[in-house]
Amino acid sequence: MDLYLVRHGVAFTRDAQRWPDDRERPLTAEGAERFRTAARGLRRLVPRVELILSSSFTRAWQTATILQHVAHWPPPTSCDGLESGHAPDEVADVLRRYGLGSVALIGHEPDLHALAAHFLSGGHGAPLLAFKKGGVGHITIAKDVLAGTGELQWLLTPKVLRALNPA
Repeated sequence: MDLYLVRHGVAFTRDAQRWPDDRERPLTAEGAERFRTAARGLRRLVPRVELILSSSFTRAWQTATILQHVAHWPPPTSCDGLESGHAPDEVADVLRRYGLGSVALIGHEPDLHALAAHFLSGGHGAPLLAFKKGGVGHITIAKDVLAGTGELQWLLTPKVLRALNPA
């Protein structure tokens, strides 16, 4: 299985006055535009995935929708396990149910880091990976979706992805 872990693009700073529920905090206009450019670069590396699973938080869902429209990936499907504070096992269970070859996971930090550590090392001696906003990591899992069975293929910053933009 090919997993693409995508951190949402740049969102507005937390502001309880504007967004009393932080789940509703969106991408900034500049953050959305910069991620569109990164998505065009990502499309060159990963022309298709079979499924996008996304946190339902507005900023993550907007990021997933950009991937749908710009990278021509499928429409996102909501996954509670990708929302902040959920255990990596919840996502692993969902992935096992789908049993697909390629899946994009759109979420938040530090949860994406915990998910990567889960697949790469079982969470023990967890590798320190920095998922920048709009960054993407590619992990392959050869057989069963189990802790410690993944192999890191690459981890790219949004700046590198924007540089791959063919436009």
